[in-house]
Amino acid sequence: MPGSKSTAEQYAAYKLKMQKIADVKNAIAVLGWDQETYLPEKGAGFRGQQITTLSTIAHELFTSPELGSLLHDLHNNPELDAVQQKNIHLSLEDYDKNKKYPATLVAELSEATNQAYHAWIKARKANDYNLFEPALARMVELKKQETAVLGYNDHPYNALLNEYEKGANVEMLDTIFAEVKTALSPLLEDIAKQTPAQRDFLHLHFDRDKQWKLGIDLLKEMGYDMNAGRQDISEHPFTTSFNPLDVRVTTRIDENDFSNMTWSCIHEGGHALYEQGLPTEQYGLPCGEAASLGIHESQSRLWENNVGRSLNYWKFQYPRIQALFPEQLGNVSLQQFYKAINHVQPSLIRTEADEITYHFHIMIRYEIEKGLIDGSISTKDLNKTWNDYYRQYLHVEVPNDTQGVLQDIHWSHGSFGYFPTYSLGSFYAAQFFTTAQKQVPDLDASIAIGNYQPLLDWLRNNIHPFGRFYTSNELCKKITGNPLQFSYFLDYAAGKFL
Repeated sequence: MPGSKSTAEQYAAYKLKMQKIADVKNAIAVLGWDQETYLPEKGAGFRGQQITTLSTIAHELFTSPELGSLLHDLHNNPELDAVQQKNIHLSLEDYDKNKKYPATLVAELSEATNQAYHAWIKARKANDYNLFEPALARMVELKKQETAVLGYNDHPYNALLNEYEKGANVEMLDTIFAEVKTALSPLLEDIAKQTPAQRDFLHLHFDRDKQWKLGIDLLKEMGYDMNAGRQDISEHPFTTSFNPLDVRVTTRIDENDFSNMTWSCIHEGGHALYEQGLPTEQYGLPCGEAASLGIHESQSRLWENNVGRSLNYWKFQYPRIQALFPEQLGNVSLQQFYKAINHVQPSLIRTEADEITYHFHIMIRYEIEKGLIDGSISTKDLNKTWNDYYRQYLHVEVPNDTQGVLQDIHWSHGSFGYFPTYSLGSFYAAQFFTTAQKQVPDLDASIAIGNYQPLLDWLRNNIHPFGRFYTSNELCKKITGNPLQFSYFLDYAAGKFL
């Protein structure tokens, strides 16, 4: 048609619209980061209003008919290259999904989330699940409605899971968690037969300022670019990215717990390196975003556990730590320290769990979520169901609701389908790190002398630059030759802990 725009012009218009939406979303992210770090207490009310206003603007921009028309015109256009086609395909998928939601359901979910969060806070303070149950029941009912809106194959939970980990499904997770039960349970029993590691020296007094400086040094040594980021203090450590050239991390410091700051820095540093490694030319587009929560978690877990809790890592780092804290660690050998930081013991709290038992915590939540969504588990007496699972899989007695069913914030946010990504991240990490050890000459030796650049280079080449071009399992197969396989994690765990 005479006067119609060329493919290049249409794609440029699409890119401009997407980057405008990204600008608004990243403005929201800046406000959110400030809210968690420096916002004065009295500013909270207006901050909520500001975030709501910008969120509404972003939603209106993304669901505009003009963008939809562009996406449909460009979809399957042979003149676009592979990355451009993938961007259009994923954006159209996201656009169509957003358009599916009835305004009434969006409003009800927003209201239910607000009510559930406050009910959760109240229930935690009172140590009484029954104060949270009605709000949770309402949330579960709305999430069931959401699965119908989104559509799914085989199991309604797949619809929610796909929101966080595209391509994963119940069949895949059932297989993986069956292996967790059958393979990790005997491993846990074998570890329990060992003499418990001495750990009291990790809970002596460690000066706050010295810990802060150490955390900054650890981040820089990993390759975190301080000219494209910064670290601050927050109640709960997190990473936030406004673009690959501005990726920020936070940590928390407990002067009576050496582990708290150290591994939160390394963990968040792994997240941040991924964000700093995403392609700047794809800003605002799907191929400029992380592949999935599972892949994101693989990056933090790889650095935190496969590297940061390895003996090789501490061969280099430990003498410096001893010099920094001579009174606390001067008489503690490297082997004693290594065993202490890799202590395995069943516990009540997910966020404090070790590398092995952590996955039982996740499996329990997965089984409960799946049951709530398919109706086989009720919110009524869910605290008792929770306690039964903990007794069965971790052999611990849950003393109260606050340390049991009320310990996580996720369900009050309506985040059903999120928990499995934590375990998937660890399993992907083991598979990726094993592959890197095979492909990078002398990788372990490099880590043992404090040189992490070869590993970062491998991650920059194999994982970081692709954004959402591949699903998690596609990326895993591309890198390792296999889809996700639990055996990699099992081999890693057995080699380390036995």
